[in-house]
Amino acid sequence: MAGLSLVELMIGIALGLIILAAIVVVFANTSRARNEIERSARQIENGRYAVDILTDDLRLAGFYGELKAGSIAAPGALPDPCSTAVADWATAIPIHLQGYDNGAGAPACLPAGVKADTDIVVVRRALGCVAGVAGCAAVTANTPYLQVSLCVTEPPPGYVLALQGAAFPLTRKDCVTAAGLRQYVVRIYFVSTGNGAGQNVPTLKRLDFTGTGWTETPLVEGVESLNIEYGIDTTGDGAADVYTTDPTSHTCGGPCTPVSNWTNAVTARFHILVRNTDTSPGQTDTKTYNLGNDALGNAIVLGPFNDGYRRHVYTGLVRINNPAGRRDTP
Repeated sequence: MAGLSLVELMIGIALGLIILAAIVVVFANTSRARNEIERSARQIENGRYAVDILTDDLRLAGFYGELKAGSIAAPGALPDPCSTAVADWATAIPIHLQGYDNGAGAPACLPAGVKADTDIVVVRRALGCVAGVAGCAAVTANTPYLQVSLCVTEPPPGYVLALQGAAFPLTRKDCVTAAGLRQYVVRIYFVSTGNGAGQNVPTLKRLDFTGTGWTETPLVEGVESLNIEYGIDTTGDGAADVYTTDPTSHTCGGPCTPVSNWTNAVTARFHILVRNTDTSPGQTDTKTYNLGNDALGNAIVLGPFNDGYRRHVYTGLVRINNPAGRRDTP
């Protein structure tokens, strides 16, 4: 009555260990589930962010402020996106988008580490704000800018596209006040095998044109593949009549060229394959993923990868408002 027997003590210890083991299992399962939720949330966030980035920039492709870009003659051949020659920038204005299907013929200015068999797309436009106005960055040295004349008495061509430091003589409607400057933007989106921090994590990256060179910016980790189908307007009404992943080689059954196909691109439908940046314990990815069609109209199917990463395909359809809107009829 004054204590415990050895048998009772051992039974008590055994029951305590059982309860402790159950608590440890519950804690481990909860921790594992929380980690998996965090990985999934990070992947979803990365996928949506990649969609938002591409959607915003593709939608604004071909924007040049007050410039009547539709009246500028198209070049005889597709321009070099890597060119730093000022004369080439004006020539490229009508080519608001320029893509490279599966990376074929990729621009020479792309860095090492571009992931094979993924699309590359070039976006050309001007910023939506005037330099130094309403929170827009001030004019920066050695940066390309576009100035458009609003004065009816100023002679053609009515715009200047040059590096800061060149003459920008055009004026506003009063024909006295200097017209504002908008930064000229060329952006090249591609998938890289590394994240730029020394890790072999597939990453969506972007090259930004500085006027004299390029700046590489990692955007979204975990992006494994990008496929873009471009909608081409063959009837001039601003609506896509046919989709292809490669307008450069697309034959429209009529008098079309690589240049005319790209100038007639009015929509873009993209597919992005995104994976977690970390593996999931016990996970084996046996799924297949559809990334739209290739240049021949065949389905692009990737996988199964048979690894420990979870994946998801994100898609988007963008109307390229500026070239499409110029063709709209009331």
